[in-house]
This record gives sequence, structure tokens and C-alpha cells, in this order.
Amino acid sequence: MPLRRYEFPEVFQENTDGTLSARRTVSVSGVTLAPDVQIGPGVLVGGIDFHQVKGRAIAGEEQNGTLIIRGFYQQ
Repeated sequence: MPLRRYEFPEVFQENTDGTLSARRTVSVSGVTLAPDVQIGPGVLVGGIDFHQVKGRAIAGEEQNGTLIIRGFYQQ
């Protein structure tokens, strides 16, 4: 499947406590996150601190209802 561009807020929401939560099932580097799993600042998921890439567009592809994150676009 071809890569598609997703805007960060389409995939993650910022919670009032400063954590991020996936809006849908996502997978990055073989690690799968279910919707609403909270990610704190400095926490690495599949080697990525999503707080460091917050706001960047996401390069990904759909596979069986899961968004496979392949990378991030430069701002």
C-alpha cells in the first residue's frame, strides 16, 4: 500500500494532563498502541518520543485497521 500523509491531530490527541493518546490503533517499529493509551513526555514507543514529533505530519499506511507509522515529515 502507498504511504499516506496524516496530520498529527488526526492520529494523536493531547490530553489535559500533557500526555498524548492515540485516536486509533497505531503501530510503530513493531509496537502497537491501542486507542486511548496515554504516552507521557520522554516515554519512548518503538524508539520514538511522540512529544518530540508532536505537530509533524505522519507518513503511514493502513494494514488491517491499524495505522503503521513509517516516519514523520519535516516541518
